[in-house]
Amino acid sequence: MLNAKDQLEKIRERVIESIAQNMNLYGIAPSIGRLYGMMFFHHEPLTLDEMKDELGMSKTSMSTSVRALLELKMVDKVWKKGVRRDLYAVEGDWYQNFIDLFSVKWRTAISMNTNTILKSIKELQDMLLHEEMDKEIKDIIKSDIDKLEYTLEYYDWLNRLVDIFESHEIFNYVPKKVKE
Repeated sequence: MLNAKDQLEKIRERVIESIAQNMNLYGIAPSIGRLYGMMFFHHEPLTLDEMKDELGMSKTSMSTSVRALLELKMVDKVWKKGVRRDLYAVEGDWYQNFIDLFSVKWRTAISMNTNTILKSIKELQDMLLHEEMDKEIKDIIKSDIDKLEYTLEYYDWLNRLVDIFESHEIFNYVPKKVKE
C-alpha cells in the first residue's frame, strides 16, 4: 500500500498527464503541458532551475517551454523580494487560460487563412480580367471566387466568436458555475 505522499504524487501525475494530453489537442507539445501541470500543483513560484530539476529537462528546453507558456498567457513572470532569479507561476484562472489559448491559436489561423484567401481571390479576379480562356475555365474561376468569399464570411464569424470570448461576453451565454 502506498503511503499518503506517494499516493498524492500518483494522483497528481495522473492529472498532469491528462493536462499534457489535453494541451496536445491544441497543438502544444506534451512536455509543455507537463510543465504547466507540474507548476499548477506548486503553491509558490518556481525558477527555471527548480522546474528543470523537477521535470528532468534541459535548461534550454525548460526556457523554451516557459516562453511558450508565457506567450499563451498561461504562466506569469512574478517578482519576489530578495530573489534575483526569474520566477514563474501558473495563471490560475482556467477560464481565462482557455480564452487566451483559444484566442491566440484562432487569431493566428484566421489571419493566415484570410490573407491567403484574399490574395487568391485577387489573383483569380485578375485572371478573369486579363486572361483569354474558354468559358469552362472562367466558370470554374467564378465558382472558386464564390467559395473563397464564403470562407471569408466564415472567418469573419470566427473572428467575432473570438471577440465574444475575449470580451467575456461568452459567460452571458455559458455562465461559469458559482460555488455555493
